[in-house]
Amino acid sequence: MENNTIEIKIEKVKGCEDLPLPISTSKFSSGVDLLSAEPLDIVLKPGKTKLISTGIKIMIPEGYEGQIRPRSGLALKYGITVLNTPGTIDSDYRGIVKVILINLGGEEFIIQRGDRIAQLVIQKIFFPNFKLVESLDKTKRGEGGFGHSGIRTQNSR
Repeated sequence: MENNTIEIKIEKVKGCEDLPLPISTSKFSSGVDLLSAEPLDIVLKPGKTKLISTGIKIMIPEGYEGQIRPRSGLALKYGITVLNTPGTIDSDYRGIVKVILINLGGEEFIIQRGDRIAQLVIQKIFFPNFKLVESLDKTKRGEGGFGHSGIRTQNSR
């Protein structure tokens, strides 16, 4: 790895040769855009999900994973997001990369071939070596879970 880059081998699925490879839209983007490779327009109705092919297969090196994440603009403007966020692509997966999209908005959303539908982030992973213990170290938070810290900061009225 040099200059924060890593080689990811990619294969285009037959019939998807016309689509560009995943691309970054700015120099310091952490993710690359994934495109719809569906041959026909897809109508995503409110409250519904669709599995969308990207038309690519990728080979992620051992010790890394691919995370499929929503695009913020689609989420904000149309309510379109990735259902299993983040979706995980393991280093031993060799199938077609597909994205589960859901329409949480109020109107139908049309997905056309070549549309940027999600983003892919490659992350280093660590393999846990679980060790069974009698008890865990105590912390101030303890078992405080969902909502334990409230909504407002101390400076809020």
